[in-house]
Amino acid sequence: MIDRIISPLRSVWENLLERLFFLPPFPETIDSLALFSLLLVVGLLIGEWLHAHARWPKVIGYVLAGILFGPSALGWISIEALAQARPIADAALGLLMMAVGRRLDLGWLRRNPELLRSTLADITLSIVLIFIFALWLVGLTPAWAAATAAVTMASAPAVVLLTIEEAKAQGQVTERIILHTAISSAASFVAFALVLGIVHAELSDDWLNAIVHPLWVIVGALLVGSIGTWLALRIARTLPKGSLAQVFVLIACALLAVGIARMLAVPVFLTLFLMGVLLASRDRQQTLRYTELPEGHWLLAIVLFVIVGASLPWQEFTWLAGLQALGLLLVRAAAKAGAMAWSGGSMPLPKRLLVGMGIQPLSATAVFMAYEIASLYPEVGRSALTLPLFAAAMMELVGPALCRLALHRSGECESGERNRGGIA
Repeated sequence: MIDRIISPLRSVWENLLERLFFLPPFPETIDSLALFSLLLVVGLLIGEWLHAHARWPKVIGYVLAGILFGPSALGWISIEALAQARPIADAALGLLMMAVGRRLDLGWLRRNPELLRSTLADITLSIVLIFIFALWLVGLTPAWAAATAAVTMASAPAVVLLTIEEAKAQGQVTERIILHTAISSAASFVAFALVLGIVHAELSDDWLNAIVHPLWVIVGALLVGSIGTWLALRIARTLPKGSLAQVFVLIACALLAVGIARMLAVPVFLTLFLMGVLLASRDRQQTLRYTELPEGHWLLAIVLFVIVGASLPWQEFTWLAGLQALGLLLVRAAAKAGAMAWSGGSMPLPKRLLVGMGIQPLSATAVFMAYEIASLYPEVGRSALTLPLFAAAMMELVGPALCRLALHRSGECESGERNRGGIA
């Protein structure tokens, strides 16, 4: 269909080119900036329409736009275009992960051991059950089963944060979902680093990679995050509190950390999460404590989820893979619900179960982690990690709705809710 439209245009252009020598050759591909500007608009419109007519979270619309225009469907977004857009996706994910990290108050955890206990129960049960499922029922090797558990154990911080911001939810269940997600994300990043070593140990003859690579990831992310934190606080102290200049400094230092992490092959999501945690713990003078990112940064989230939707290899999925992914998600849901019901502390059981529902999303971070691990040994990694990728693809569409339903059932959504994202 597209070729039938383009072919006459190409002929006309080539005829003009014979006379108008200053014209460039007929463009065979859309400029990446123009393409993703178009995707930004399309993703926005789909998300707004679904939210207005079906009350679905907007993030579902963004993902659907990516799936529709990605290589697996219409093919308007090529694999090459996705590679060109990776810096934009990294920047968007980095800013969102920094926002999640800033919500993690380590001092609050020490004062509320029941939250830490319930989160540890969730982490332990999720890792064990997913690992057993992937190893025994799916038939993955121990290393790839561990990778599957590390990738899928935690909730999706970006999706959870976006859904909560969109619903303008506040309350005990909401805060528990946010903090639970932040802690489990931190645990998943540790597991991710350890799994890198396990994969190297299983597939490489050189044990040096198995030892050094996890250290490189952890130490590198901590070092880059520390540099970004120090620089942001040092400069921000010379500026008026809460000023636009402080906001600019925070964003600039975050993007600097993203760029350095990319240069050093250190995961952006881990680096910026640690930067957010460090900003919350080291800001003793509360220089940036109440400095929030502008609402416009949610526009980057649209691009992020459009790219994530387009990156999912739907064409490689089979019915068997779908059933296996569904089984993994059921095991994962049972682990999280069971952990919250068993160790949810003083909260009433219905609220514990709502928290368990709210932490079900699995999205961008899992996809990025899966691709990071698969890239180590592409000949086997891509097929071995089809399971978590398919699970993430399914939860891209279901997870935000579950989180939104949990917030609604808790009664903590603002009545007559309007978007906080500035996108409505």
